[in-house]
Amino acid sequence: MSEKIKFEYQDFEKISVMGEGTYGVVKKIKHVPTNSIYAVKDVKMEREKDGVPSSSLREISILKSMDHPNVVKLYDVVCKIYKKISLVLEFMDSDLKNVVDKHREKREYMEESDLKKIIYQLLLGMSYCHSKGVLHRDLKPNNVLINNQGEVKVADFGLARVFSLPLEKYTREVVTLWYRAPEILLGQRNYFTTVDIWSVGCIMYELAHNKPLFSGDSELSQIMSIFNLFGSPTEDNWPGISKLKFFKPTFPKFNPEDLNEFCNMFSQEA
Repeated sequence: MSEKIKFEYQDFEKISVMGEGTYGVVKKIKHVPTNSIYAVKDVKMEREKDGVPSSSLREISILKSMDHPNVVKLYDVVCKIYKKISLVLEFMDSDLKNVVDKHREKREYMEESDLKKIIYQLLLGMSYCHSKGVLHRDLKPNNVLINNQGEVKVADFGLARVFSLPLEKYTREVVTLWYRAPEILLGQRNYFTTVDIWSVGCIMYELAHNKPLFSGDSELSQIMSIFNLFGSPTEDNWPGISKLKFFKPTFPKFNPEDLNEFCNMFSQEA
């Protein structure tokens, strides 16, 4: 697929709708002149007074700077004046949420060799993002794509941020609750690449066990679930935790669980 293709609206032939998000629809399309398959993410501009949503501008800017086999490729941005813009993206057959759902429906578990290949590729993609100074900040199974050849690619950079040192203060309104790192839950604003790696760990558990690692229905229940598994943090093992905005000395005290028993679908190596 050539990067020099000029995409026009009239050259698109919709095959199916793949999903719908806050700002638009993702469709599987055929580019008629080349007979090639792409994913097109349509962004409706009328949702914001200033036109294109800031999340879409951020995603376009970041994806245009990316070039890695484990990050979804942006081929072009097509604008239809005053109505919408469309991101022409590399087509991928599915995402990791669908993979988990299919295993759960069949009451089957993923082979650890397959799990290893997926997580390895995901970590390669995230290593590349971090080397480019990009925090994804919304890693979850829905945002990690996979094709029928087993290739894995990180997608959906709408909440991503470019970081620099010294660290700036970032918003807490990121990362779907179940995959949100404890430092963000407790109010830390100058977080780092570790928040993405936490999300990778949550995804790895979910792929192996067919269920989320932490499935809180509020920030409080989420952080309590984390403490219940890993034990309550202290100044000794987490210096500075008592200064975080939402840490309370009155939190219940938990002892750590045995990870070997809790993660019973993992080998010792995993």
